[in-house]
Amino acid sequence: MQQIKNYVCGEWVAGEGVETPLYNAITGEQFAETSSKGLDYEAILAYGRAKGGEKLRKMTFHERGRMLKALALHLIELKGKYYQLSAATGATKIDSWIDIEGGIGNLFANASLRRQFPDLPYYVDGEAAPLSKNGTFIGHHIMVPKRGVAVHINAFNFPIWGMLEKIAVNLMAGVPTVVKPSEYTCYLTELMVQDIIASKILPEGALQLVCGLGRGIIDHVNNQDVVSFTGSAKTGKMLKAHDRILEESVPFNLEADSLNATVLGKDAVPGTAEFDIFIKEVAREMTVKAGQKCTAIRRIFVPNNLMEDVQKALSDRLAKTTIGDPSQEGVRMGALATQLQVERVRESVNKLAESQQIVYGNMDEFDVVGADRGKGAFFSPILFVNDDPYNKTDVHNVEAFGPVSTLMGYEDLEEAIQLSEMGKGSLVSSIVTADDKIAREYTVNAAHMHGRILVLNEQCAKESTGHGSPLPLLTHGGPGRAGGGEEMGGKRGILHYLQRTAIQGHPTTITEITQVYQQGAQGNITDEHPFKKYFEELNVGDQLITEAREITADDIDQFAALSGDNFYAHKRDTNFEGTMFDEQVAHGYFLMSATAGLFVDSYDMNPVLLNYGIDNLRFTKPVYAGSKMHVRFTCKEIIPNDVTEKDDDPKTKIKRGIVKWFVEMLDEDTEEPLVGFATILTMVKKKDQSE
Repeated sequence: MQQIKNYVCGEWVAGEGVETPLYNAITGEQFAETSSKGLDYEAILAYGRAKGGEKLRKMTFHERGRMLKALALHLIELKGKYYQLSAATGATKIDSWIDIEGGIGNLFANASLRRQFPDLPYYVDGEAAPLSKNGTFIGHHIMVPKRGVAVHINAFNFPIWGMLEKIAVNLMAGVPTVVKPSEYTCYLTELMVQDIIASKILPEGALQLVCGLGRGIIDHVNNQDVVSFTGSAKTGKMLKAHDRILEESVPFNLEADSLNATVLGKDAVPGTAEFDIFIKEVAREMTVKAGQKCTAIRRIFVPNNLMEDVQKALSDRLAKTTIGDPSQEGVRMGALATQLQVERVRESVNKLAESQQIVYGNMDEFDVVGADRGKGAFFSPILFVNDDPYNKTDVHNVEAFGPVSTLMGYEDLEEAIQLSEMGKGSLVSSIVTADDKIAREYTVNAAHMHGRILVLNEQCAKESTGHGSPLPLLTHGGPGRAGGGEEMGGKRGILHYLQRTAIQGHPTTITEITQVYQQGAQGNITDEHPFKKYFEELNVGDQLITEAREITADDIDQFAALSGDNFYAHKRDTNFEGTMFDEQVAHGYFLMSATAGLFVDSYDMNPVLLNYGIDNLRFTKPVYAGSKMHVRFTCKEIIPNDVTEKDDDPKTKIKRGIVKWFVEMLDEDTEEPLVGFATILTMVKKKDQSE
């Protein structure tokens, strides 16, 4: 019998005895077994913190991002073997695609986030806070990787996606991980982890795997660790209340199954594109992964006058769903993951049937193609109708974690919102409507009870990822029953694994700590113009003080004529009584242009390839004719920029980086000389162009 092993402390090891026999969900045959009994979790966590954590923390965000990208490219080449084994979980090809390629997609998405972070091991958060009158004392925030381990306890339904969507985030943050997949489908997780470890793309200790029950896995966590759990609310609450979690104040992210709702807008009547979209979306959410998704639609709210139309259309659609062995042509729904899940879903359906009526499906009589219904973990789609959802409330409390959903009517949108709230918090809700005012009213008033809201109509349906698809760049989680947690969310998800710390000091000191120039810091004035330096030669704080230029009335007139900007304040003959100005004032954009003329070194070719933007441009005081203006030009931040491998144009293959410059426009004739400031972005060539 195949033994599914654990990868801990740098070794593949089997647990003691057999904790869980593993069965093929289609054939019902046992093919493997697993155990984690006897593992030393204190040593496992210590190994991750010391071995993997030390190496990851030394890497910059850009290095970690390139590491994730390399891993994603490696795994996508091996995807065929994962599809083969995924069939044993009962998954169809589409189900497996969501799990496998959707999971790898999380690696790609998080790898791309490196561009939103500095090329440092830590993150500089937000803007500086002025703390003193003369600017010699400021505050800021940095965020550093926690010096612990991310412990991920995952559900059975997505053995690959569940792992990759989480580790992509904590690895980007510089925190190692111990993954504990569900023991029932851990064999697929183990297969991928074998390839990850063999690739040596991740530092040793960055990823460990526990495939058995994992009893005791959080008994030794400390305040630098982070624990995340995906699964039933009951188990999640039990873990969240663990003494060790409370004593050590361990961050605990709970993402629980929820009673997600969808709403059909009153405008989406039969014959409209939105009505057809609604039927298709509900049927898909009931049958993809055989309804075993924490985001699947469990409650369906439609206008009272459309109940019969929706019931008939949805039943007809479900009747076309062929259940069976996913390898058979035409099969659109596979099996539940295990016979245990069949028993649990059956119990929930029986409970729901006490207060509402089944209008489609039969748990005991349904056809299965290419497999034995009695041996495999198959289940029929079940559609209920609840004719009194305010009083028959089991539907708002009992979740059948399978292809089961309930149809309910509403009178007006306020009632639909109230009914959606009765689920006590969900991961996702959706509304299908072509009326944007209806969409706005539902979204704004229902958002407090849902972690995500999808607004679906004909305009976005073709490209929509659907009700049940969490995306790596958006938050995944929800209030109340859904656990109150939050994961993924692009940069937001990565920040969960970092410790935010306030720092205070002189601008020069804060510049050194953050590696971002802070206004008021001492600059590094050199004889060589900063634009003559290659990317590798620049340092934060490199500074140029330009010569002065007098702003004349003729300058202002000519800029007005050239630009067409003849705003009254820029004209000489304006009566300025009652305005904010004393006399003709220079255009702000002229000042910015004149500023460029002062700091740009235009006499020789230099490493600056192009100027591609201006951030945070502000004009703080009016500048009148006769003012003498000069510029303080400082290297603010230095950021790597990857060359795109697919680009064959030699002009864009040039190795380069992004340099941000802080530009201060200064009027020499005033006590407070700052009249404007901006951040200029340039692309600067690297000196080393070798491969």
